[in-house]
Amino acid sequence: MLIRVGYAVEFLFEKATPLVAMGRIHPSVASWIRKPECMLVEPRVPVTEFRDGYGNCCSRMVAQAGRVLLTNDAVVEHSGQPDVQMWNVRQHGVEDLPDDVLLFLLASRYCEVDSELKDVAWSQFGCLPAGWPLVQAVCDFVHRHIRFDYQQARANRTACEVFRERVGVCRDFMHLAITFCRSLNIPARYCTGYLGDIGVPAAESPMDFSAWLEVYLGGAWYAFDARNNQPRIGRILMARGRDAADVAFTTTFGRNQLLSFKVWTDPVSGMT
Repeated sequence: MLIRVGYAVEFLFEKATPLVAMGRIHPSVASWIRKPECMLVEPRVPVTEFRDGYGNCCSRMVAQAGRVLLTNDAVVEHSGQPDVQMWNVRQHGVEDLPDDVLLFLLASRYCEVDSELKDVAWSQFGCLPAGWPLVQAVCDFVHRHIRFDYQQARANRTACEVFRERVGVCRDFMHLAITFCRSLNIPARYCTGYLGDIGVPAAESPMDFSAWLEVYLGGAWYAFDARNNQPRIGRILMARGRDAADVAFTTTFGRNQLLSFKVWTDPVSGMT
């Protein structure tokens, strides 16, 4: 299955401002790309690329004062299959985890493992079978517990606040699920990327980049989605990290205003 993906995001800057963008497809799925990405900045400025500590592609620039437009467009080839499900995969003991996975058991900015949520996790899920069924039970709970509402989005809402307020957007669903998983000694990390309405009815809410989580089970990372809570077709990873703080689409070092934000993830019948 071929999927055209991209975005057009416009900002208004008061003055020339340093900016880091994570607007490219993640290197781990670069082999899927069939029509190369075309990331542009208008007005044109010098752009340098680097990889951060999580392997994400980052674009560094100084945006000019005034209106600045970031765009990208690519075609990727996806298997057309929904997310993998491996119900018999085992959960590792902490002592058996690879060194580079241990980080994803720890508290982070939006995922307060060192909070009352640890007690909630063990009281709610501690008697359940370890492994995939346990993670799915976490996602089921979060999916039922949180009401999705774009109008209630808040950039600084933490997992504890999500649990208490019972409302949020996709990042909030993932932060709560990640915190529960880490509290139960299951490594979990935050992911962001493209996810269109392929194989499901079109959503009423406007299309956007989507968040999901990955958990480490049986020696591999697997995708879960506490918001949609069903296997989906067409996830295309852009960035991953401990939580949303690590994968912001743009990090700007000065005042600006977001003017417009458009994202597309459209199946196509062939190359154009």
